[in-house]
Amino acid sequence: MNATDFKHVTYAWDDAVAAGLDPVARLVYRSNLLGSDQRVTNTGGGNTSSKLPMRDPLSGDEVQVLWVKGSGGDLRTAGREHFASLYLDKLAQLRARYEAAPERGVKTSIEDEMVGMYPHATFGLNPRAASIDTPLHAFIPAKHVDHTHPNAVIAIAAAEDGEALTREIYGGEVGWVPWQRPGFDLGLVMARLLRDNPELKGFVMGQHGLITWADDDKACYERTLSLIERAARFLEAKDRGAQAFGGQKVAPLGEGERAALLQGVLPRLRGLVSKENRMIATLEARPEVLEFVCSHDAPRLAELGTSCPDHFLRTKIRPLYVDWRPEEGAGALVAKLEAGLAHYRDRYAAYYEARRRPDSPPMRDPNPTVVLIPGVGMLAFGKNKSESRVTAEFYASAVAVMRGAEAVSRYTALPPQEAFDIEYWALEEAKLRRMPPEREFARHVVVVVGAGSGIGRATCERVALEGAHVVCADLSAEAAEGAARALTDAHGVGIGVAGTGVSGCGPAIGAQVDVTDRESVRRLFERAVLAYGGVDAVIVTAGIFVTPDAQGRIPDEGWRRTFDVNVMGSYLVADEARRVWEAQGLRGSLVLTSSVNAAVVKTGSLAYDASKAALNHLVRELALELAPLVRVNGLAPATVVEGSSMFPRERVKSSLTKYDVPFSDDESTEALRGKLAAFYAERTLTKTPITLADQAEAAYLLASAKLSKTTGQILSVDGGLPEAFLR
Repeated sequence: MNATDFKHVTYAWDDAVAAGLDPVARLVYRSNLLGSDQRVTNTGGGNTSSKLPMRDPLSGDEVQVLWVKGSGGDLRTAGREHFASLYLDKLAQLRARYEAAPERGVKTSIEDEMVGMYPHATFGLNPRAASIDTPLHAFIPAKHVDHTHPNAVIAIAAAEDGEALTREIYGGEVGWVPWQRPGFDLGLVMARLLRDNPELKGFVMGQHGLITWADDDKACYERTLSLIERAARFLEAKDRGAQAFGGQKVAPLGEGERAALLQGVLPRLRGLVSKENRMIATLEARPEVLEFVCSHDAPRLAELGTSCPDHFLRTKIRPLYVDWRPEEGAGALVAKLEAGLAHYRDRYAAYYEARRRPDSPPMRDPNPTVVLIPGVGMLAFGKNKSESRVTAEFYASAVAVMRGAEAVSRYTALPPQEAFDIEYWALEEAKLRRMPPEREFARHVVVVVGAGSGIGRATCERVALEGAHVVCADLSAEAAEGAARALTDAHGVGIGVAGTGVSGCGPAIGAQVDVTDRESVRRLFERAVLAYGGVDAVIVTAGIFVTPDAQGRIPDEGWRRTFDVNVMGSYLVADEARRVWEAQGLRGSLVLTSSVNAAVVKTGSLAYDASKAALNHLVRELALELAPLVRVNGLAPATVVEGSSMFPRERVKSSLTKYDVPFSDDESTEALRGKLAAFYAERTLTKTPITLADQAEAAYLLASAKLSKTTGQILSVDGGLPEAFLR
């Protein structure tokens, strides 16, 4: 088979690449190929396996080992370290133990206990935890097994007459397995069906997905793709085109109209869904999602919820559908969101109470993670950008499933009790509890103005270490993008968000801003809102120092520019951020960068020092203006020479000359900066140079909850300058 045989999936197997790989590496290769096509499986979904002969590290004997994608991870990016390895003979012993248990069954204690036994079957001290799907791979006798979540196959699996459709599409080549929670019992059901029907090439798993197998890994890959292709072609032939989902009910807004609407609505929505835990938003407005959200059938289908368990673990039992039309206006949308969310929370609590079992974990956040707005699209929420993007991806997959199922039959979702038992499964709860504690700025969006260099760049790096999503803003677009790119490289892959016009929207984005221009500042916050849903903290490090002329004077334009940037700029940033903070209703933090020069009289920096004195008072005034919602504090650094754009080479040389510090013109700029920093350090009580890291730590501290009761204050980080002591 080759690439031209497929239309609905991507055939990417390369014999030359595969030939150079060892057996486990070939499994990784096959997995990555399958995971790279979202039409085959969703992010984090599905698993693959190979049964391979290995040398036992103790006995030296050859043994059969099951290598299977472990718990967590993603097929697209999985490496060898993401695969569990288990002795097949020990898994057979577990099977015998399970079959001998009188209480065996889908939701019994022995079913879950088996998962705790997997470590006893581990080969080679492999630390990767085995997946709950391990029995699906272990008990199928073929050497290679693929379990995927293709939209086309799930559309059949979620159709009212899915079993009959499976026979119509595949004849007797593919069997049907009714919905059953993954685990030991499901693995045994499949094993028995395959024993009685050895001609089968795969199973359609009711509500769930596809599982295929072969004794050759390339043949297994090709079989997986061919079965998906056949289902996709069947659905394509039945597709209703413009009449899918009953046809269009609401016309979608244009990109500009949508963005303008969301500026006022999205921060409010983020605030509403963040009452228990702050959430990060992703807007999904690709055509196929808009087609669904704007359709006649969207309310009915949204009410049913999703079918595949991988989907609703992210999207909850169902989304919130808002019955709104664009002509009603933003005010009506906000009112309907408020009412809809209150009803959703009450309904979710009732769902929990009605379905809970004696040992069920406590109820989780009752807010929706998916909100559908006709004319606008889908808004998905998660604890970080990656999670909200994946949630959007999963519901987009659910839309494709519903479209296919409705084209050939009638879409059905899992019964509510089954959905609850998956959502509140003890094993899922245990997985959540194993996750490390969230960092200080997890779930937070921090805007750093002046991010391109110096204190701003260091502050970006510091808050990103605490889990922040960072909007790196700078007068230089190139510097802003460079800062964002560095954070993305260090903390996660940037991912474009369909429909927002925001590219590289991962843990950080870059944005050009001129703080002296209100419209430019407004566009900065519009960009932050579209990227993440809102803003939590703003740290302004942008500033300007105009060097006096030979007579020590600064021209009038230099004075004007100094105050425009250092004072008016900070005010404009605060005033535009205020719109977002008030719409969200979530507590925020603002940090403005002053200087010890605001309190110290010195020659040669009259305009700069006066502007920073004014900024100190601006901090106090804004603390009153923005209370109690937002804390406002100032950071007052002593001179930081290291990496500062305010200290170009000529200014450094001028300062060294002024202070009679010897230097030569052939020294590097950094060497000259080091000399000047050392000179300044000798004037302090601690006798150590002030670094960018020192200032970034203080900026982080002021913005964080660690100083949640501090506002209207100026924190000096100057190494100890007695003349700057509080008066």
